[in-house]
Amino acid sequence: MRALVFCYLLGIGSLLNGCREKNNDEEEPEKVKSKTEVAMRKEMSKANMPRGTERVDTLPRFTRQTVPESRRSREVMERVGRRLVKEMGERELTFGDPIFVRVFKMERELEIWVKRNGGRGEYVIFRMYKIKGMSGELGPKEWEGDRQAVEGFYYVTARQMNPNSKYHLSFDLGYPNVYDRTHGRTGSALMVHGKTGSIGCFAMGDDGIEEIYTLAAAALAKGQRFFRVHCFAFRMTEENMTRYGKGKWAAFWRNLKEGYDWFEKRGVEPNVRVMKGQYVFD
Repeated sequence: MRALVFCYLLGIGSLLNGCREKNNDEEEPEKVKSKTEVAMRKEMSKANMPRGTERVDTLPRFTRQTVPESRRSREVMERVGRRLVKEMGERELTFGDPIFVRVFKMERELEIWVKRNGGRGEYVIFRMYKIKGMSGELGPKEWEGDRQAVEGFYYVTARQMNPNSKYHLSFDLGYPNVYDRTHGRTGSALMVHGKTGSIGCFAMGDDGIEEIYTLAAAALAKGQRFFRVHCFAFRMTEENMTRYGKGKWAAFWRNLKEGYDWFEKRGVEPNVRVMKGQYVFD
């Protein structure tokens, strides 16, 4: 009886501390490919593709950086990637080009921006997704178990991608960042993931995370060292700041607005640092 009570309490505790999951869930071993299949894949044309790229049918496959994979993520990349290649081409965008992500909690929206011309052009918004699940209220996450979703400036590297997520697919936002640690904030496992339920994370639904994950994985594999994720309480227009930007978090939100305005005015994401307990941008 005591063991059952302990297990129950342990399960409740894990829910309060973000979306816990293993990064290396076991999968069934893949079937060994035949020598003929291996040879055919080696012979597939690589003409007119950038260095570090392989072409399988119409889907570019990039090899400049290793991104964690699973059987699930490969199936998603093949299925969703082919559609995204076509849709991006119609917008004069290229699959695998650098991405930038913005999240707005009040509006429950996540934006994906893509940089044209292999990262040499301007950012263009490609897609806006509705956040299907999110807990807490406006204001940053402060401590583990407060059920709050993050606000601030984060970045995601290849090792933060989780193709074995129990929430279908996910990536870790990297909370707490330097700013969060400077202010004594605690917590972990804050993610963007699939499904529709969330405590402290941004749940995008399986269809949403499949596109988001595919765009992110392709950009990383093609050579983007990391992609930035900027999380705001709301769209930080002057009107919204006047209406909502008061109270306990007013100074914090004014600091975040500096980063918001940087991108709005320049069309490029700022380099973000922390000095004397404040975000600074250049």
